[in-house]
Amino acid sequence: MENEGLGMGSVAERATAQGSPRLLKETSGIARLVFDTPEKSANVLTGEALDRLAEALAEIRTGSEAGEIQGVLVVSEKPSSFIVGADVAAIAAIDDPNEGAQAARAGQTVFRELEQLPVPTVAAIHGVCMGGGTELALACRYRLASDSAKTQIGLPEVQLGILPAWGGTTRLPRLIGPKQALDLLLTGRTVTGRKAKRLGLVDEVLPAEQFLELAEAFLVERIRDGRPPARAARGVGTRLLEDTAPGRRILINFARKQVLERTGGHYPAPLRILEVIGSSLGRPLDQALELEARAAGELIASRISKNLVHVFLLREAAKKGVKTAADAPPREVNRLGVVGAGTMGGGIAQLAAYHGIEVRLKDVRQEAISLALRHASELFEGVVRKRRLSEREADQAMDRISGGLEYVGLGPADLVIEAVVERLDVKRQVLSEVEAKVLDSCVVATNTSSLSVNQMSEALKRPERFLGMHFFNPVHKMPLIEIVRSDRTESSAIATVYALAVRLGKVPVVVRDGPGFLVNRILSPYLNEAGYLLGEGAKIEEIDEAARSFGMPMGPLRLMDEVGIDIVRHAGETLHEAFGPRLAPAPALIQVGETGRLGRKGASGFYRYAGDRDSEVDESIYELIETSATDGASPTPEEIQDRLVLAMINEAARVLSDEIVTSAAELDLAMIMGTGFPPFRGGLLRFADEIHPRALVERLDYWEGQVGPRFSPAPLLRELALEDRGFYEAFPRPSAR
Repeated sequence: MENEGLGMGSVAERATAQGSPRLLKETSGIARLVFDTPEKSANVLTGEALDRLAEALAEIRTGSEAGEIQGVLVVSEKPSSFIVGADVAAIAAIDDPNEGAQAARAGQTVFRELEQLPVPTVAAIHGVCMGGGTELALACRYRLASDSAKTQIGLPEVQLGILPAWGGTTRLPRLIGPKQALDLLLTGRTVTGRKAKRLGLVDEVLPAEQFLELAEAFLVERIRDGRPPARAARGVGTRLLEDTAPGRRILINFARKQVLERTGGHYPAPLRILEVIGSSLGRPLDQALELEARAAGELIASRISKNLVHVFLLREAAKKGVKTAADAPPREVNRLGVVGAGTMGGGIAQLAAYHGIEVRLKDVRQEAISLALRHASELFEGVVRKRRLSEREADQAMDRISGGLEYVGLGPADLVIEAVVERLDVKRQVLSEVEAKVLDSCVVATNTSSLSVNQMSEALKRPERFLGMHFFNPVHKMPLIEIVRSDRTESSAIATVYALAVRLGKVPVVVRDGPGFLVNRILSPYLNEAGYLLGEGAKIEEIDEAARSFGMPMGPLRLMDEVGIDIVRHAGETLHEAFGPRLAPAPALIQVGETGRLGRKGASGFYRYAGDRDSEVDESIYELIETSATDGASPTPEEIQDRLVLAMINEAARVLSDEIVTSAAELDLAMIMGTGFPPFRGGLLRFADEIHPRALVERLDYWEGQVGPRFSPAPLLRELALEDRGFYEAFPRPSAR
């Protein structure tokens, strides 16, 4: 090595005071800016951290002017993350747009100091790098990423209803071009190190095994040759689109159209991102940063941002697990059994294998096992296409799945999930057989959407180790898992399944056994009301559009087609039997169901389906049902939306009264993750609290008078109205489970 003064492994000469970040000066002339937030599993850019960073940058500048510091390596001491972003609690506390803008300017000022340091700076990114962490990296002269699967880089602020406000909205388009930047900024999606290299977001991808040593060697070379960062060449068409005012207008207008189609205009943050980028490209950096700060201030104080931050905090709280006795900790699941193959079994097996768990499939038919293995293989092929795994890694994961017709192989399982046909007698028999073949310590779960977990537990000798684990279909897409406890399920069994759900990347919510559990019970009156509206003369597209305009991902009639009209009908009959006349199936739904229509899987439902082509309303539906509407008296769009949403809120009040869940927050999280209830509204009961129980009771009383007793206000709603309390006040989330 020509210049021994820039060698690696030199001993730190001095460090700043303890805290995060801290500055380590090495005798080689390299300084390490080390992030390691105390008592946290990941680094967070709190106000204190920004203050420490500003102090360290001032020291670096002084050291560089004295010739003591020739380059800076920004690193994390956390094993699986770089910097995960800003302090979300601090974001939630800002209610004033001016305060929000000032907070943005404060962060911008610190990162501008980093950007203007007179020596090369390298962000060495290993693990998760999000939000403010990515913005910090963008302010460095160079960025490196490890090739670890843990390395994920992104700017997810749009998912909190805000925009990257510490320079991210400004610097990213200037670094990788506005077209590629918009794809990341408008979606909040993350990219791997390799993808970041292709985009030009990082300069190199280095092996994780020697990452910091190689990163320091990269910095040494940059100090020696002074080479500026290389930027990928762009074609003539791209330059015309990105570097000219007319081209940028075309790009921004096209992106705006896509945003409105995707969000229905409910989310202001992506539109403000487009506005800021459209106005700031071509301007001096400081002017662009000011536009960014002002937009951030307005967004951060908005109701929609508050609701999205609320949902984010609900999800984070769900990752913390359930409280158990010291002598009943969760059991780690390394071996999983799945009894009942097919598409659902294959989906569960693929998800578990993807996360490093050995899986044994069991079924009575070889065809079902073959179907499950084929489905799992197809899912892994999709993961490879998205470049989340290499082909070799996918093959290794697929090798973790095996199958057979006998119970052999289930013996050492830590958890067995039963996923056979939805019939109580069959499930009871299979569960009894499973229990006889596994260890006493094994947890046994049933994947059921409607059957009683308590009744199933009666067939078992160890009911305390049994519970429900309700996956939503398709398994690889739907984030919610309802963990259903019976009256005899012990806490360690719940904790075991909860910990597994978090490991699988799912959002678990613990519910008590009861007809429909939580999500399907609340969804049922919503779907049923759509049937009543149809019978009153509302058109299929009018009903579905009213739900979409509220923010639901699809309308209730389309949803019935997707789930399966036969499945919805069975669930409706079950809930009618349990709760009586108020959940009597709508005559229109009965009439459609009697035709044998199945929905999408049968190519015919409320819509017609032909391969991958867009479906269209099946007008023949109207000939099948008897309508009660008189000419010109069919429900208006406002009335349709009112009735659909009120049906859910009213049932949610009954769910809380029945103690299916213990808090309004858990109910809201389940509805968002399980039905796609619009996150920008903060959750079903948060939305209900904004309206207020008094107003809800008034609306329900009105509709009860118009259409009947199914809209009779739940006793809990009347109680809250009298007490002038909301759901979140009356049913707070426990501080610890």
